[in-house]
Amino acid sequence: MKQINDISINGERLWQSLMELARIGATDKGGNCRLALTELDGQGRDLVVGWMRDAGLEITVDQVGNIFGRRPGRDPSKLPVATGSHIDTQPTGGKFDGCFGVMAGLEVMRTLQEQGIETEAPLELVIWTNEEGTRFVPVMMGSGVFCNVFPLETALSATDIDGKSVRDELVNIGYAGSEPVGQRKLGKYFEAHIEQGPILEAEDKVIGVVTGSLGLRWYDLTVTGMEAHAGPTPMPLRRDALYAATFIMQEVIRIARDYAPQGRGTVGVANVFPSSRNVIPGKVSFSVDLRHENADLLAEMDARLRRACAALASGETAGYPVEVDLQDVQHFPPTPFAPELIEAVREQARARGLPEMDIVTGAGHDAVYVATVAPTAMIFVPCKDGISHNEIEDAKPEHLTAGANVLLGAMLTHAGVIQP
Repeated sequence: MKQINDISINGERLWQSLMELARIGATDKGGNCRLALTELDGQGRDLVVGWMRDAGLEITVDQVGNIFGRRPGRDPSKLPVATGSHIDTQPTGGKFDGCFGVMAGLEVMRTLQEQGIETEAPLELVIWTNEEGTRFVPVMMGSGVFCNVFPLETALSATDIDGKSVRDELVNIGYAGSEPVGQRKLGKYFEAHIEQGPILEAEDKVIGVVTGSLGLRWYDLTVTGMEAHAGPTPMPLRRDALYAATFIMQEVIRIARDYAPQGRGTVGVANVFPSSRNVIPGKVSFSVDLRHENADLLAEMDARLRRACAALASGETAGYPVEVDLQDVQHFPPTPFAPELIEAVREQARARGLPEMDIVTGAGHDAVYVATVAPTAMIFVPCKDGISHNEIEDAKPEHLTAGANVLLGAMLTHAGVIQP
């Protein structure tokens, strides 16, 4: 009797499929620009959907453009074991972010078709709409609507900088589906992905067994002082907004370090007004990103940020009072993944002799939303130097093959194999 870990995907074909998809929207530096619901995204969808049909999958598209390819199981009453990701990219994206998860799932389906392997439960491959959120917000749009995070109308009415709506662009590329979003139920969900960070490569591990996602809190902060002439205004009489804002910026980093190893703190955007060489800044607006895997500790980090804002506003920190406006932008709680699916990933890595380690994802993925409606787990493989969202994003073919094989084994573990 053939064991699950004896079944392997075609790694060369996986690589070739990734490279062929990457030619759609290829950039000069070797990456991809295939923004959600553009003509190029439509071409990428057409290519992959054609491959899905060739692998014997029945295609359905829902009202937000999510694509589902179903492989029947012997017991149609069972909910499907699904996998998937996205194929839209950043403006200067790479070949593997999202695309690897879709192509790995496709390779699982191709392999089972070729080897005549049936499963008890159905299998499904999903391409989620607009995961990146570059052209349209919110991010992780398709999976968010599917999982009731926000309404369908919110997604369909979203517009890009040119005023084009999701609703109209779905029609334009031919992916305005008719299936009600979320009507389809998933039994279990696995998502394969490049790590998008440096840990696996640094630890010389091939498989990251993802145990969950960091919680996230996003804020917009504005510090207002008083602009004045840089020459005539003595230092003790200034209300320099930039100087004051730096106390919060540094506190964001201190907070993250104090909550190591899973604490994260980032100031990614800063705007100074009036941004003149000889004018004392009167207003500074900046973003804050705090993350942690523990909800209670993330709440403590939030409380520390608020205390720092209050101290700055009172004049305690900078030596003079300023106005501090803290706006909550977004909050994702930490999301633990399903222990039984995590264990299937771990067991398949070990059965195939692949060095593995537990890891937490610090990035947002469709799997984070799906985990709210179905048991979910993720499989990470290394990417070169931990670089992603960049045209030079790279991964080794053998690592991608290993990740796809672990995906195949984990899906079969939970779908139930019927021997040919």
